[in-house]
Amino acid sequence: MQKGLGTMIKIIALVLSVVGIGFLIWGYQLSGSVGSQVTQAVTGSDTDKVMTYYIFGAVSFVVGIFLFRKN
Repeated sequence: MQKGLGTMIKIIALVLSVVGIGFLIWGYQLSGSVGSQVTQAVTGSDTDKVMTYYIFGAVSFVVGIFLFRKN
């Protein structure tokens, strides 16, 4: 039973890592949009949506790597 649980956790870890990378790429692409560039030029920082994708992507990736290395 323990062997199956370890395999399941590794699969979840890989999925989290891939989802995290996807959100990081998606956030990067959003930061290049016209609306985001205008906001960045006026305020000097990225939009909340872009930052949310960056943070969610980074957290998902780090948790995925942690789980993968733990087992």
